[in-house]
Amino acid sequence: METNNDISLLIFDFFKLDKIILFIFLICCIFVVVKVVSAWSEKLQHKLSGKRLVILQITTVFSFVTYLFGFLGIFYYVFQPSKELLVAVGGSAAVAFGFALKDLVGSMIAGFILLFDRPFQVGDRVSFADVYGEIKSIGLRSVRLNTLDDNLVTIPNSKFLTDVVSSGNSGALDMMVVIPFHFSIYQDLKEVRNLLYEVVITSRFVYLEKSVSIVFEEVAMANNFIIKANVKAYVIDVKYEKSFLSDVTTRGNQVLNDNRILRPSTLQSSPISS
Repeated sequence: METNNDISLLIFDFFKLDKIILFIFLICCIFVVVKVVSAWSEKLQHKLSGKRLVILQITTVFSFVTYLFGFLGIFYYVFQPSKELLVAVGGSAAVAFGFALKDLVGSMIAGFILLFDRPFQVGDRVSFADVYGEIKSIGLRSVRLNTLDDNLVTIPNSKFLTDVVSSGNSGALDMMVVIPFHFSIYQDLKEVRNLLYEVVITSRFVYLEKSVSIVFEEVAMANNFIIKANVKAYVIDVKYEKSFLSDVTTRGNQVLNDNRILRPSTLQSSPISS
């Protein structure tokens, strides 16, 4: 009976109101610190746009480590659990928390793996399942991805350990963008190449430190054979991907039409011979 009373006193002392209030206050301080650092990081990204991805990655690691070790440190600082209390409640609590938090713990471990194995980084443009967009954050539980339609998608960290994910820029600011054009098989391919090449290299979004290539292939469309030109060039910053695609597509179509390059809509339909 005395042992049970001792355990009750230890538990009562552990969960004193003043300790709980202090614990909540310090946890809130951690959230405030992370938010302030994140806001400062966003301002720094605007000033140092060339280092935008590096700043994002450092901020992500700081937030991750601060949340995890800050929570554990505050817990031990405030409650200072004794060995007796740990022995008394540790076993049953461990089992209960293990079942309740197994998915969360699994995601946290997966988050560590993502941070250090680095299949992608904050700021990368990635394709995962049927979702494509920019990695906005890698948190304790999940990865947040912003699609090009400005939808925020939340994906559990553990999903990235078992499913295939592809990164378009792998930590770099620039990224290859493929822009397709279609026209008649009777056109002069050399002329088309020169026209499209001029359009690409004069775009204000193109990264000319890397090569521009134009690949032709013959494809079937609407009972006709046509030529598909894949223009492959690098955008200077992944955040301009859509702008670059729109700019080259708009001016490329205008140049092809001005030079009377026959497009699929102007071709006469004729069955493909077997």
